[in-house]
Amino acid sequence: MAVSDTLVQRTPQVNQFLSIPRKMLIGGQWVEAASGKTWPVYDPATGQVIAHVAAGEKEDVNRAVQAARRAFESGPWRSMSPSARGRLMTKLADLMEEHAEEFAQLETLDNGKPITVARAADVPLSIDLFRYMAGWTNKIEGNTIPLSLYTPQTYFAYTLREPVGVVAQIIPWNFPLLMAAWKLGPALAAGCTIILKPAVETSLSALLLGDMIQEAGFPAGVINILTGNGPQAGGPLAAHPDVDKVAFTGSTEVGKMIVQAAIGNLKKVSLELGGKSPNVVLADADPELAIKGAAHAIFFNHGQCCCAGSRLYVEDKAFDKIVSGVADEAKKIKLGSGMDATTEMGPLISDEQFRRVTGYLDVGTAEGARALSGGKRYGEQGYFVEPTVLVDVKQDMRVVQEEIFGPVLVAQPFKDIEDVLSKSNDSIYGLGGGIWTNDLARAHRIAAQLQTGTVWINCYDVFDAALPFGGYKQSGWGREMGHEVLENYTEVKSVCIRL
Repeated sequence: MAVSDTLVQRTPQVNQFLSIPRKMLIGGQWVEAASGKTWPVYDPATGQVIAHVAAGEKEDVNRAVQAARRAFESGPWRSMSPSARGRLMTKLADLMEEHAEEFAQLETLDNGKPITVARAADVPLSIDLFRYMAGWTNKIEGNTIPLSLYTPQTYFAYTLREPVGVVAQIIPWNFPLLMAAWKLGPALAAGCTIILKPAVETSLSALLLGDMIQEAGFPAGVINILTGNGPQAGGPLAAHPDVDKVAFTGSTEVGKMIVQAAIGNLKKVSLELGGKSPNVVLADADPELAIKGAAHAIFFNHGQCCCAGSRLYVEDKAFDKIVSGVADEAKKIKLGSGMDATTEMGPLISDEQFRRVTGYLDVGTAEGARALSGGKRYGEQGYFVEPTVLVDVKQDMRVVQEEIFGPVLVAQPFKDIEDVLSKSNDSIYGLGGGIWTNDLARAHRIAAQLQTGTVWINCYDVFDAALPFGGYKQSGWGREMGHEVLENYTEVKSVCIRL
């Protein structure tokens, strides 16, 4: 089959969407930036401009926050029954499903990921998240509290769990639609109003979601979508005195800036940040399963995953077989445009990220690392980097300690469980981790001692709306998904009545 025969043709709806400069959704209306400025949107496979979005700044932040505040204080959202909110969320999910192909194509064009991945993972998981969280709207409960120093006939005490208020949500470019769903779903379920700021590189799917939000019938101002870059839009949003809560997903470096910005009014903060996740392969593991699993753990989404299994630790007697197997898998991966249905790995998101990742490859080589596969740029156009496996690395090397956020794996042998636990936990991060073994006792022992928010055993990157996700150490505060995420968007009020 010729390569041209495998290219996915854009739907007429996608072509129409891209042909018009995209505005921001503020107070139920699509509006231009107050300055009139726009940002170009690039296809990372070609480096060509495919669309323009409004370049929001401080004045636009103020407008969006005011709209969210009005919707929270005096709009119909707060007085709406929980079941009615849930029905709106379910309707949104249904509309997303009707437009699934448009979402998948925009995600691929905007982010560069393979269309097959967008169709199979990003879009279905996003839809499922809204449906799952819709079920929580009428299950957010308080408790009755038996006071310890008083008889039951003296006082009656109970708690209420209430929405935190106006929420600013700042999301990254690696999973644009899914991160929007992770943030919007629980905040809506809790009864909050929202200003969503997608990454400036990947705003398109969030703006299409805005069309669905309007069609579903959400009241004006409940969800506002503000486009723009970090310094001009994200910074003022995080610092805004009328925002009650900021939820951020992105790098640890920017997460620390978010915390500083929140100091002014001590707004609540939740953070899902970076990672340098260990992936541990014991000698008794099924070699074929471990090899394919380790390759998936690092190369999925071009390695642009916060929880990517980027540090591979293999028991010494199995090291050569497993690592050479992963390198062979890396060499088989087909790189190309995400709109080619046969592509298995697309480009990195931007020239900036391309330079970051290739810079780390240069650093690794200078420090003495050796590439068993990859190690350089792929092709002459777009932001492609070869899937890379580095060996001869030491624990103190930058490529081992620092998050690269690209398709670069560092592999080391280990002697025993104590050795691998020491190496695995020798990190400022603690987001994800994997264990490959047929010995469940050893798997449980290692899982219990890994300092990380998620541990996958004989699998990797298994996500579900019901399964909480978040990090230890500098990988973040709080949890996404599951019922735990509702802690991020609610306040607890104690009420005590004298009888």
